[in-house]
Amino acid sequence: MLAAGSWTALALLWAAGGCVGRSAGYRRRGDPKVSLEYNPGWESSAVNLLHTRAVGLNDTIHYIWSTIGAPTALLVYTGSDSSTLHVNWTQLLSSSPAGAIRVEPADSVLYSTAVVFTRLWEYDGTNTSDLSKVHAEHFYPSYHLANFTWASLEGQLNKTALSAEFRGVSSGREGTFWNGSISFQVTAYEGGSRDGPLPRLLHSANSSKVEFVMQGVAPRGNRSRFALEILALEQGGRRKLLQSVRSIDDEYTPTIFEMAQLISEPHNNSFGSSFLQWKTAAYSSQNPQREDTVHCQYYPLQVVNTTGPEFSILRAYFGEDLERRCSLSAVNISFGSENNEAYEEKGYLSWSALVGFGEPPREGFSLLVIGILAVALGTPAVLLIVGTLVVLTRQEKPCSEYEPIN
Repeated sequence: MLAAGSWTALALLWAAGGCVGRSAGYRRRGDPKVSLEYNPGWESSAVNLLHTRAVGLNDTIHYIWSTIGAPTALLVYTGSDSSTLHVNWTQLLSSSPAGAIRVEPADSVLYSTAVVFTRLWEYDGTNTSDLSKVHAEHFYPSYHLANFTWASLEGQLNKTALSAEFRGVSSGREGTFWNGSISFQVTAYEGGSRDGPLPRLLHSANSSKVEFVMQGVAPRGNRSRFALEILALEQGGRRKLLQSVRSIDDEYTPTIFEMAQLISEPHNNSFGSSFLQWKTAAYSSQNPQREDTVHCQYYPLQVVNTTGPEFSILRAYFGEDLERRCSLSAVNISFGSENNEAYEEKGYLSWSALVGFGEPPREGFSLLVIGILAVALGTPAVLLIVGTLVVLTRQEKPCSEYEPIN
């Protein structure tokens, strides 16, 4: 049994660490709680639009994942459990898509945001893996993901597991991947928990996971490094903020002590916020172990002033005056360091992130670490108490008046 000191230490660590993370216990309500719909209202599979609808007690989160243009995740939060998505496909696939995507009733919409995966950089990492220190002549032509050819989601949609895979190959304009491809694997959640595979992200019912995978891509150099460019949108004069969150607990992701996240700037006149959250780790194996860890490095946010036709999903929902009504920020995430093997040695790379509404899940001390620390902190108290009892017992023992005769 733990001594009083151990229980005190355990209680303090539990309170300080949050144990399994904030908001992890909430679950969606309704039947179905979370549903997937492919190309709603459209019979063709020539393009991909996946609608994920997560229903709560008095709210709904709509995720629209699409590879029409650059791969995009549009998030719409409503204060109604009966809000619905409407898509005007003729307008969406035209050169003027503004207004093609809407959520009704319109007055139930409380918050909207989007994340776009725009470009894949490739550069010579012989001298440095730091993207910001690479000279211009060491960059290869970048891969614009809007120009990729994306396979149909038919056969890649699992409504039981609430997951889907968007798989793309480079077109002629983007060079060739030979037999390689990239994919974005998305997963929705009914409640809060922790993923089984590394990096074992702690997710909530208000979040979805996206996993970026490169497989079999032929590098254009012997020490090629890759970096993913991501654009994030915020409405109403707000901006995105890039934060670093550090932890001393590495039970779930050994040697990785940092979480990075893009969050909404606080604003008194705006309801709601969103996040893009990831651990600074990628993996070089389909079944990753600790030794397969590839370090990730992220770079300062950059303001984006213009958008092109690759942002058709954004224009379809937010309108043609997108740049005036919204702020757009881009962040680059590079994979690999000087100590990591180059991509061509394994030919595989995966990186995961959470996209969600509200506050991002917060990592805390795991139960195992809390127990170890509690025992470690409680052991001195136990020794002190036992030692004190021994001393007191010896002092209270009656002395005999008998003296032996020599």
